[in-house]
Parts: sequence; structure tokens; C-alpha cells
Amino acid sequence: MQRREPLGGAEFAPETTYLNSASSGLLPRRSAAALRAAVVESASYGTMGRDYFAAPNAARAAFARLLDVPAERVAVGSSVAVQSALIAASLPPGSEVLVPEGDFSSLVNPLGSHPHVKLRTVPLEALADAVRPGTALVAFSAVQSLDGRIADLAAVREAARAHGARTFVDATQAAGWLPLRAGDFDYLVSGAFKWLLCPRGTTFLAFGGDASEDSAWPAALHAGWVAGEDLDESTYGLIRPAATARRFDEPHAHFSYVAAEHSLALVEELGVPAVHTHNTHLAAYYREGLAARGLTPRPAPGSAIVSTPGLADAERRLTEAGVRISVRGGLLRAAFHLYNSTDDVDRLLSLLA
Repeated sequence: MQRREPLGGAEFAPETTYLNSASSGLLPRRSAAALRAAVVESASYGTMGRDYFAAPNAARAAFARLLDVPAERVAVGSSVAVQSALIAASLPPGSEVLVPEGDFSSLVNPLGSHPHVKLRTVPLEALADAVRPGTALVAFSAVQSLDGRIADLAAVREAARAHGARTFVDATQAAGWLPLRAGDFDYLVSGAFKWLLCPRGTTFLAFGGDASEDSAWPAALHAGWVAGEDLDESTYGLIRPAATARRFDEPHAHFSYVAAEHSLALVEELGVPAVHTHNTHLAAYYREGLAARGLTPRPAPGSAIVSTPGLADAERRLTEAGVRISVRGGLLRAAFHLYNSTDDVDRLLSLLA
């Protein structure tokens, strides 16, 4: 198989063999430099910097371009769980929400713990067929965190439309390497600290559909001053919510979004299709190496995440050798991203041997 060097050039020079992007991504050098400058600035201008809104607005616009949705339909936040709770609270009492078994808790738990929601779980592969009359929402990860399985996005979307259900997609394990269109779904949320290379505390919530269909938006239940149409008039008392998805903004973590602006710019420069080709090539190369050693990973065709049973005990030895990797559900999970190379795969395979 063709050899591959890392993408991103001098933006990355990790001291480890880093194969853990499904847990958190590496911060590009440009983002780290911007973050250091913002910290220095805060000593004279406060922890909101000289311009509190410039970075999140630039990051919002970049995320919107990456997910092919108008920036006016994107809100910035801090966590998937908060955004999931917002969607849960928007549902009528008694609503059935359909989710895959074992999906990530930050998506599922806020839905399942809401007193007005009836949660129903089915295997991921049965998700599209399980949509039925009366299903109000289908919520699922585009890519499963545990083992990298990719949902049949088109099938679930069409089944939901056929039954009048809305769709809520968690793209945390997909955005940045798997080509996606947020407009294909009613709601799309993404924690940006993994494949989008941003710090923790950066999350985006995109609203699909026609940008003029404001009636499809839920109530802005956690709206604070940053969600007001006129920020100069939104500091005290009841506010007039913004006319755009900014009405769902949370007061953002300034330093996180300063770095996010630059990280997302790098992903844009490289292009998601190129990153997808690179990542899936490395994952396929790793699968071939596992097969040659008599090892069989969990089936996840076309995924950048490869999870393998029977290797969990290797994590400590790999960590001691400078390989950053994770174990989830008894599976050794390797995640291949733009800063990895075939040399990284070869090193992992040799250590496993």
C-alpha cells in the first residue's frame, strides 16, 4: 500500500506517536501560538481579551463552511450535553426519541433523563428500519466513539422524513474527516476538540433546513446576554433574542475559541476530502497489518477509527513506548488523523507484535 506522510507540514511535531484523536486532537502550532498571545493579552486587557466576539464568529463561519450550512444557522457552545439538553427540552411531552444502543452518553443521557421524553434504543444497524409513526426524533452519532462504525446517514434521514420525525446527529467523531452536510439533518452538534483540533470547550450546534424557517427552531431556553440581538441592550433584564442561531450561543470560553479559529482554518486549508482520503488509507493499512497477525478488528468499513478485541492489555506497554492510544469497552482503539503517517502504523504494529 502507498506510503503516506502526515498532512499539515510544520503544524505538528508531537513527541509521541499520537493515535488518540478519537479522545482529543492535537493542537496545531498556529493555534498554540494564538493561545499564548491571548494569555499574554489577558494580563493587560482581561480574560475576555480586546475583542470577545471576533474569535467565535470566525470559528462559527469556518465550521459553517466545513459543514456546508449558513453561518446564521450555527450556534457556539461548550459541550454536546448542553446542546442535547436544549433539543430534549424542545420536544413535546411524551415524545419518542430513537437512539442506537450504546451511543455516546453526552448525546443520549440528556435526552433519556428528560421527564418528557420516552427513549427507545435499537442496534445501530436497525436504526432506519426502527423509525415508526409517532417517533418524534432520531438521535445518533454519525460515527460511533466505541468502534468507529459509520451510521447509514442517508437511510436514517429518509426513514425519519417518511415518518415525520426530526433528526439530531452528533458529528463529534466525524466532523473534520468525514464529509458531511449539516443541512441534511434538523440538528447537528459537534464537539470540536477531537478531529477539528480545537481545545475543549468548543462545540457547535447547526440547524438544518431553510434559513428562513425560524419557526423550526426550539425556544432559546438558556439564552443569556450573548444571545441578544443587540448586545448593548442585552446586559440586564429580559432580552430580545438574536434573529439568527446566535440566540442559542453560550458565553464562550475565550481562550478556547481563540485557538479554534486557527485550528478550523487549517482544516479548511487542507480540505475534508483530502483528510478523509488520508485517514481512511492509514486505517486500511492498519487493518491489513492486523489481519497479517491473525487479529480481527470490529467491523467499521471506511472508518478512521479501528477498535480491536484481545489487545486491551497492550495499552500500558504502548503508553510506556510513547504511543498515545486508548481502550474503550475492552477494545484497543486506534484513531488515524492528518498528522499520522504509515510510519506511525508500522510502529504500532511492531509494538503489538
